Amino acid sequence: MALWNIVLSGYPGSGKTILAIKLVAENSNFVRLSVDDLRKMFYGTSEPALDEDFVYMCLASLRDLALRQGHNVIIDSTAPRNSTRDFLLRTKVEGVVRLLVLMVVNKSELERRNQDRGMVGVAEAWDKIWEPPLSIMPVMKFRNDNKTIFDTSYYLLTELLRSKVHPYRRRFLGNFFPQV
Repeated sequence: MALWNIVLSGYPGSGKTILAIKLVAENSNFVRLSVDDLRKMFYGTSEPALDEDFVYMCLASLRDLALRQGHNVIIDSTAPRNSTRDFLLRTKVEGVVRLLVLMVVNKSELERRNQDRGMVGVAEAWDKIWEPPLSIMPVMKFRNDNKTIFDTSYYLLTELLRSKVHPYRRRFLGNFFPQV
């Protein structure tokens, strides 16, 4: 079975943490690494820190350590920029399959979720720094408008993770990685 380095990217409130926790709970060989958790541990807040480079270097070190120990890694981060995504996806560990999972949620549902969390205006701020993924990145769109859609996307993702078909092959890309 392949060793995976999965980066979750999406708006606050899009379901990244829910997806990461579910994958880890249902798959004993997965570990979740969270940018927000590291910020809270180091600085007491999940807001971007003065030394973001330190946070991301620690995350990369933990990722590589987990991969070397044979664990699949799920990185829980908004990662709106391609430079961040690329940094999180790249590892010096050999034989690792990389995957960017873009969390996609209807804007009105996303706004409702963030309003319920007391986070008004987050989507607009995120839109200002969002970059479409580079075409060289293996991407899966994970829809999360409601529980039924989440469950369908989750099924497709878990099928991919169990598959022996490499995600970079064209015939596989058409089925699992619709254009963003």
